[in-house]
Amino acid sequence: MPDSPEPGAGMKVVLVHPEIPGNTGSIGRTCVALDLELILIHPLGFDLSEKSVRRAGLDYWKHVRLTEYDTWAAFMADRAPPEDALFLFENGGTGGTVYDPQYPPDAYLVFGKETKGLPEEVLQGRAARTFRLPMRSPHIRSLNLSNAATAVIYQAMRAYLR
Repeated sequence: MPDSPEPGAGMKVVLVHPEIPGNTGSIGRTCVALDLELILIHPLGFDLSEKSVRRAGLDYWKHVRLTEYDTWAAFMADRAPPEDALFLFENGGTGGTVYDPQYPPDAYLVFGKETKGLPEEVLQGRAARTFRLPMRSPHIRSLNLSNAATAVIYQAMRAYLR
């Protein structure tokens, strides 16, 4: 795995076990646009060299500040983020909506895989750190991961983008 950037160096987006390369590519492109680090927690449901990752990230993918970890435990051991810097996002998040917290500039915005969300090892003991995007229609169970992540990222960075 590549060397990690200095911990605390800006807001970070963490994808735990992403499955769809196009979503990861699109989120990587958003990270480049906002100068955020993208952290991927393995296993991934694809190979990062796949055309679909590059297509979604366009020619920006080479500019993604990318760090990979083999496991959630390895990420936690290396980064040791304070609990109040972790913001987890799930459809059924019980900590409130994405509009409730004040996001520190070194926040970790954590998203799970497209089909199952975050694994129990990530969620365990963090109910108050788990947030949701509000959805008004009863016809929608969830949003596309890259759309949800982009909405959350811009909300989290709102105070820093003026």
